[in-house]
Amino acid sequence: MSDDRTMLFSDFPLAAPILRAVEELGYETPSPIQAKSLPALLEGRDVLGMAQTGTGKTAAFALPLLSRIEIDRRGGPQMLVLAPTRELAIQVAEAMQAYARHLPDFHVLPIYGGQSMEPQLRGLKRGVHVVVGTPGRIQDHLKRGTLKLDQIRSVVLDEADEMLRMGFIDDVDEILGRTPANRQVALFSATMPDQIRRIAQRHLRNPVEIAIQSSTSTVKAINQRYWAVSGMHKLDALTRILEVEDFDAAIIFVRTKVATTELAEKLEARGYAASALNGDMNQAMREKAIDRLKRGTLDIVIATDVAARGIDVPRITHVINYDIPLDTESYVHRIGRTGRAGRSGEAILFVAPRERRMLTAIERATGQPITPMRLPSQSDIADKRTAAFKDQISEAMESQDLAFFETLIEEYQAEHDLGLAEIAAALAFLAQKDRPLLPADAPETPQLGFEDRRDGRDGGRDHGRDANREPRRPRGGEDIARVKYRIEIGHAHGVQPKNIVGALANEAGIESRYIGAIRIFDDHSTVDLPEGMPADVFQQLKRLHVLGVPLDISEAGPGGHDDDRGNRRPPAGNRRFAGRSGQDHGHHAGSGKPRRKPRG
Repeated sequence: MSDDRTMLFSDFPLAAPILRAVEELGYETPSPIQAKSLPALLEGRDVLGMAQTGTGKTAAFALPLLSRIEIDRRGGPQMLVLAPTRELAIQVAEAMQAYARHLPDFHVLPIYGGQSMEPQLRGLKRGVHVVVGTPGRIQDHLKRGTLKLDQIRSVVLDEADEMLRMGFIDDVDEILGRTPANRQVALFSATMPDQIRRIAQRHLRNPVEIAIQSSTSTVKAINQRYWAVSGMHKLDALTRILEVEDFDAAIIFVRTKVATTELAEKLEARGYAASALNGDMNQAMREKAIDRLKRGTLDIVIATDVAARGIDVPRITHVINYDIPLDTESYVHRIGRTGRAGRSGEAILFVAPRERRMLTAIERATGQPITPMRLPSQSDIADKRTAAFKDQISEAMESQDLAFFETLIEEYQAEHDLGLAEIAAALAFLAQKDRPLLPADAPETPQLGFEDRRDGRDGGRDHGRDANREPRRPRGGEDIARVKYRIEIGHAHGVQPKNIVGALANEAGIESRYIGAIRIFDDHSTVDLPEGMPADVFQQLKRLHVLGVPLDISEAGPGGHDDDRGNRRPPAGNRRFAGRSGQDHGHHAGSGKPRRKPRG
């Protein structure tokens, strides 16, 4: 088709099992990066793509390259994906598994640091079709001889500029040099610095160049908020939000056509005037639903991206992303259904812990912050229902002839010798018994997700840490108290600062911006890290190897050196360590005091 906006995944010659999975996952139309990458990669061409996180890059390379996998072919992995962090490697591997769910006996293996070699060795020995890994751990396996690249047919470099920033680009260059000369290469990068361009010139053959600019044209009048999916079921959270929000009409976006119908039925059962809007509806049914929305006989539509195109209903005050969109462009189109013609609008996004990268990508693409929101508490819902009930009373008193009912109440009062307040209370109960003014099904304390425990401007990288942790320090490491640590590797081992940064950032989950001064000596080095390292992180660091040498990390003595007796102490630990894991083992390293329980 000539118009990308109406192109479907079925328009591409994807393998039938891959296309079936795509349809089941609710993918309807390709994003711009997908529409341009799929044809080239399906033809076997190399691709050089410049696109931000959140534009749909994973599907852009995974769908066509998985379609070219020969399932029955054994002898070594056919596809290698290099990713800068273990978190991204896991995410890509999971996506690959989802896309290949109908490929019989398909195997994908994530390989990254911070994990025991044993499961990786078992996976490689069993045989895999795709390996997704971080450069450092891939290099470890190549040196051990446990990973062979002679059967590789395609290589993907995902977020190449991030690998450059983390000091892995030389490893990437070397790994590419060990793959067959006739393999296909796809390189994706948000920016294209000279070193990345040189890698492309050296290893890509006549690539198709693709540049995708994320949209930043969100409507300024839209107030954007997100709820971090946590504990409570999404449907229960949605109904509580609908209870308290002052909305006239709303569009709720979900990912699949089946979900539109299911959610519409559940909201109708809860008393809302709701209807599905999906691609299976004919034009007449679709127009009828939109007309009802305009006239006010319908308040909520549950829609997929395709079905909602072209809707312009002035009543729409709220857009709720019940399922997070697959790319940033879809988000921009979704929230554009409200806040039109200078009117204000509200956009609410549900974000699961594993979807934090997309949240940050959306903020980066739109250039606007999305603020965290708390679910309404029991008292919030009670206040809202009570206020609405009072308004109903006032409206009835102003608009209705109540003479007959006044006489009826006077008679009842005389017959039973009761006060008017008691009679009014009984009538209020009867009027609201199906919708209690004091809901008993909602906890008093609002549930919190990761929104109060993350630095929302961290580029979306949590490097595999659990979401439930204390707030990190401000961006750039301002005012961070640091402690000097000693590691048992130095000039004699050929170590460079980039090796240390890469190990700490990629394998221990400590963001590079929190890593302070590194000093390399003959037989050891020192590195400044935020004070208060939890026991589990400290033990993980002690197990790390750099260039095959165990770090054996320990805290230096007062003044940044070993103490006068040459002893090296484990950290005393507090809760200010930026790279803290969400695991709570009860005690800090080197401390007999129990750790406080996390809030929330």
